[in-house]
Amino acid sequence: MKTFPLIISSPDGDLFQGDAEILILRGTEGDLAILAGHIPFVTAVVKSRCVVETAEGERKEGEIEEGLLTVDEEKVTVLTSGLNWKE
Repeated sequence: MKTFPLIISSPDGDLFQGDAEILILRGTEGDLAILAGHIPFVTAVVKSRCVVETAEGERKEGEIEEGLLTVDEEKVTVLTSGLNWKE
Protein backbone atom coordinates (compact mmCIF):
# COMPACT_ATOMS: atom_id res chain seq x y z
CA MET A 1 0.00 0.00 0.00
CA LYS A 2 1.24 3.53 -0.75
CA THR A 3 2.30 5.73 2.15
CA PHE A 4 2.36 9.45 2.93
CA PRO A 5 4.34 11.60 5.39
CA LEU A 6 2.25 12.28 8.52
CA ILE A 7 2.95 14.71 11.34
CA ILE A 8 0.72 14.98 14.40
CA SER A 9 1.79 17.89 16.61
CA SER A 10 0.62 19.51 19.82
CA PRO A 11 1.88 22.55 21.76
CA ASP A 12 4.12 20.09 23.65
CA GLY A 13 5.81 18.79 20.49
CA ASP A 14 5.39 16.07 17.86
CA LEU A 15 3.15 13.18 18.88
CA PHE A 16 3.77 11.22 15.67
CA GLN A 17 6.09 11.74 12.73
CA GLY A 18 6.60 9.15 10.02
CA ASP A 19 5.16 7.44 6.98
CA ALA A 20 1.58 6.20 7.27
CA GLU A 21 -0.68 4.05 5.13
CA ILE A 22 -3.90 5.43 6.63
CA LEU A 23 -5.08 8.03 9.12
CA ILE A 24 -8.58 7.75 10.60
CA LEU A 25 -10.19 10.47 12.73
CA ARG A 26 -13.30 12.64 12.88
CA GLY A 27 -13.73 16.06 11.34
CA THR A 28 -16.60 18.47 11.90
CA GLU A 29 -18.51 16.89 8.99
CA GLY A 30 -17.95 13.25 10.04
CA ASP A 31 -15.41 10.44 9.99
CA LEU A 32 -12.36 10.72 7.72
CA ALA A 33 -9.96 8.15 6.32
CA ILE A 34 -6.88 9.66 4.68
CA LEU A 35 -4.84 7.60 2.22
CA ALA A 36 -1.88 8.47 -0.02
CA GLY A 37 -2.99 10.67 -2.92
CA HIS A 38 -5.98 12.13 -1.06
CA ILE A 39 -7.29 15.40 -2.50
CA PRO A 40 -5.88 18.44 -0.67
CA PHE A 41 -8.16 20.05 1.94
CA VAL A 42 -8.29 21.58 5.40
CA THR A 43 -10.83 20.81 8.13
CA ALA A 44 -11.33 21.11 11.86
CA VAL A 45 -10.88 17.95 13.92
CA VAL A 46 -13.18 17.11 16.83
CA LYS A 47 -12.42 14.96 19.86
CA SER A 48 -12.55 11.38 18.60
CA ARG A 49 -10.70 8.12 18.13
CA CYS A 50 -7.53 8.43 16.05
CA VAL A 51 -5.96 5.50 14.20
CA VAL A 52 -2.64 5.51 12.34
CA GLU A 53 -1.39 2.49 10.41
CA THR A 54 2.30 2.92 9.70
CA ALA A 55 4.39 1.83 6.73
CA GLU A 56 5.90 -0.86 9.00
CA GLY A 57 2.46 -2.38 9.67
CA GLU A 58 2.11 -0.99 13.20
CA ARG A 59 -1.38 0.16 14.25
CA LYS A 60 -1.51 3.04 16.75
CA GLU A 61 -4.81 4.06 18.35
CA GLY A 62 -5.71 6.83 20.72
CA GLU A 63 -8.07 9.64 21.67
CA ILE A 64 -7.35 12.91 19.86
CA GLU A 65 -8.49 16.32 21.09
CA GLU A 66 -9.76 19.17 18.92
CA GLY A 67 -7.49 20.50 16.22
CA LEU A 68 -6.85 21.12 12.55
CA LEU A 69 -6.13 18.67 9.73
CA THR A 70 -4.28 19.79 6.60
CA VAL A 71 -3.84 17.49 3.60
CA ASP A 72 -1.63 18.67 0.72
CA GLU A 73 0.29 17.02 -2.11
CA GLU A 74 3.42 16.64 0.02
CA LYS A 75 2.22 15.61 3.50
CA VAL A 76 -0.59 15.37 6.03
CA THR A 77 -0.43 17.48 9.19
CA VAL A 78 -2.63 17.37 12.28
CA LEU A 79 -2.32 20.15 14.83
CA THR A 80 -4.09 19.18 18.04
CA SER A 81 -4.31 20.24 21.65
CA GLY A 82 -3.56 16.64 22.67
CA LEU A 83 -3.50 12.96 21.81
CA ASN A 84 -3.43 10.05 24.26
CA TRP A 85 -2.10 6.90 22.59
CA LYS A 86 -3.36 3.58 23.94
CA GLU A 87 -0.67 1.19 25.07
